Parts: sequence; structure tokens; C-alpha cells
Amino acid sequence: MADTIHHCSFCAKHKDVVGKLIVGHNVAICNECVDLCSGLLKDKKSITKASTIKIPDPRDIRDFLDEYVVGQPEAKIVLAVAIANHYKRISNPDNEVVKSNILMIGPTGTGKTLMAKTVAEYLNVPFVVADATTLTEAGYVGDDVDSLISRLYQAADCDIDRCQRGIVFLDEIDKISRKSESATVSRDVSGEGVQQALLKLVEGTKIKISPNGGRKSDATVEIDTTGILFVAGGAFVGLDKILKTRIQGTSMGFGAQLTADTTVEHAQVGPDDLVKYGMIPEFVGRFSSVVSLHDLTKEQLVSILTKVKHNFVEQYQWLFDQDGVELDFDPESLELIAENTLKTKTGARGLHSELERILLPHMFDLKRYNKQSILRVAISPTLVNTPTTLAQENE
Repeated sequence: MADTIHHCSFCAKHKDVVGKLIVGHNVAICNECVDLCSGLLKDKKSITKASTIKIPDPRDIRDFLDEYVVGQPEAKIVLAVAIANHYKRISNPDNEVVKSNILMIGPTGTGKTLMAKTVAEYLNVPFVVADATTLTEAGYVGDDVDSLISRLYQAADCDIDRCQRGIVFLDEIDKISRKSESATVSRDVSGEGVQQALLKLVEGTKIKISPNGGRKSDATVEIDTTGILFVAGGAFVGLDKILKTRIQGTSMGFGAQLTADTTVEHAQVGPDDLVKYGMIPEFVGRFSSVVSLHDLTKEQLVSILTKVKHNFVEQYQWLFDQDGVELDFDPESLELIAENTLKTKTGARGLHSELERILLPHMFDLKRYNKQSILRVAISPTLVNTPTTLAQENE
């Protein structure tokens, strides 16, 4: 019976006009219908995935962060718990839990942006990074705050549901602080005014954006920001002085022992400290989860170079390998690179700049290395201090 079926049971096409005809018991399907059904199932799967929220385990988040981010154990725990609580809240819209966004405080190059990006990858949600210094109030030249959601919408492949569960990272948030605690007399385009403009957005509101990411037009898409997690990060240079003044001030009295080198930790930051720094109280209230990051040690910088996933050494080894040249680093050279980076106080970002400085002469001559049978480059402390090419000049 199966041999007598010559037409697809779904589209009725003859077997001679299709690539394949799969015949079963009294039924047949062609390869074109198989492809069509496969596409429909894939679309259905993506819709189901987007419409369900899996509550992440804070420990799993912390363990995933450990693979990409070195150090900062306390910060990872605070961030993991805040992330889990956020997605618990949006998984049940009827709850009365107040939205809590995240503020990350720490020196440059300590992993603020990387941690937020890594969490977004783990959760498989759209993610965008915005420099707070480029934001202005609506009506001024620059990016208004609504453009953040337009970018997130594009990152979500124009999927409203995914966009409304994404993560926005506001970098350099400390740069939009007021210059003083007193109200500004003149119009503040990029400082307090931007904080005011961000208030409703980070708390949760419905805004209309242009689907193509441009200016608002008749064709708009409404996005509810209630489920969008906002993570703000900044170095907050000078905040330690405010903390020290407050802590030492509370130690006044008989028997008080104060020293000039009293150390303070960002973990001790309170809302009042941020207000004194120049953040408006309403804005601080929207970021109730505070994550503190600390300067990286030499050992941690070496780990960033060699041990974490997608580390810098592996990246440059891949680049050299494309020209058939092997790249190695002496252990002493790695420590020297870390020491040089510590002097610049630029954290993990400084490692990239340091490696570029050291490897630039070699990368410039990689083609010549191959022709001259120089198939291995071993970076020693000498080549770290004085980067030079190994290629022969007479070639």
C-alpha cells in the first residue's frame, strides 16, 4: 500500500516535484512540509521559552560568575540574591514586592560591567550597556532616557516579552551626581535632571518607543519597564572620604581613638552617603541592593590573564595561531604584567592595554615570522620591559 502513494498528504505535491517523499502507512509527507513544520515548532518553542520564567538559583548564578569573573566573592553573592529575587517578583505579577534595582560601587576595571553582562548571558535575557554621561533630559541634544529601552528592544530582536525581562546596565552613574547637596540653580542637563528622568523608568512605567529605534512616530510599541532590571555602576571617586568623615564623626567622645589612616569599605555605604555624594534621595531609593567591588590583587590579575574563561592570554594565542605562530608567556612575565597594571590602577582593563603594548611589535611582523620560520614567541620579562620584534631586518 505504501508504494502506491505518490503525493504528499499535506500539500498534495507529486513525488517528482519535491526533493523527498517520506511514505508511511497510508500517509506521506514531503521534505518541504517537513521544513515548514520544523519552523512552526521552532517558533512555538521560542514563544513558550519567552513566556515562562525560570527562577534562578543564587548559588548557580554565583558559580557561573566564578567562571568568568575573578574575586569579588561578597559582591557575587549580593548580586546573585538580588537577581533571584527580581525574577521571583516578575514571575508573579500579582505580588506586592517592591522593585529593587542594583547599584554596583567599585574602582574601574574590577568587573562591574562584566558581572552584569555575564548574569544576562546566564539568564539568556537581552542586555545593553549605556554610558550615563551621554544621557540628557528629553528635549536636549543627546540620548534621552527612553532610548535605553529602544536599544534593549533591538537587543531582544524586537520581542516585547523578552525586552520586558531584560537588563540595562547604566555605567558611570556617579558622573550624573549633583555638584553639591543644594538644589541646582540653573537647568542641569546631564546631572540631577537625568536622575529625575530615570526615576519612573527604573521604578516601572509604560513608555512608547519607535520599533526601528529612531525617534517616536505614529508607529510605536508600548514597553512596560516594571520587569526590566536596572543595574547602575560607578567608581564614586571620593565616596571613601564621605564614609570616613561619617564613621570618624560617630567615634567622637571620651576614649575615642581616631587615626588618620582609618580604612573604610564600600560595604558600609548608606543612602545618606550617596545623597551627600550628589545622588538625589528618590534615585537612591530605587537602588536598594548595593554591591561593593574592591581593587584586584596581583594574583587575581594573573588569574584574569590565564585562568578564567575567554582569558586574555588565550585570546592572543588564538590571534597568533591564525598566522601559525605559537605564543607563550613565562610565569615571571605574567607577574610583571600584573605589577605594571597595578601601578596604573586600571584593573582588568589595564591588562588589555599592557598586552597590546607588549605584543604590538610581534603582531605587526607575524607574517614575516612565518616566512622566517619563527614559529614560537616566548614572552619573557625582558620583552615585557622592552617590546621588540624577533624578525630579521634584512628580510
